[in-house]
Amino acid sequence: MDENAIGAQIVDCALKIHRALGPGLLESVYHKVLAYELRKRNLQVDTEVEQPVFYEGIQFEFGFRMDLVVENIVIVEIKSVETVHPVHHKQLLTYLKLSKMKLGFLINFNEELIKDGIHRVVNGL
Repeated sequence: MDENAIGAQIVDCALKIHRALGPGLLESVYHKVLAYELRKRNLQVDTEVEQPVFYEGIQFEFGFRMDLVVENIVIVEIKSVETVHPVHHKQLLTYLKLSKMKLGFLINFNEELIKDGIHRVVNGL
């Protein structure tokens, strides 16, 4: 399955979850439920994936943690905030670059309409 097919599954799961639970819950709730829904679709989902940072030839452990990594090729960052700021997009793009992945989704479940909370971020796709 390629990045776009996985992305379609991620968006479909986010829509299903938002329809059932609505906005306003803690990020951790959406995190667990989204991982559960994706696994139900037989997708490999790793949570809180640590990515080291390399700087001047030195590896620094615990550089950052990605909320979800699906099938080892798509990153999902989950938010439940009033407003998604440009820094959230930049953060995800940096995660993509450092992990050498090409596609990520920033999903803010705290939107009235979930379609307004789903942001696709690409790294050279």
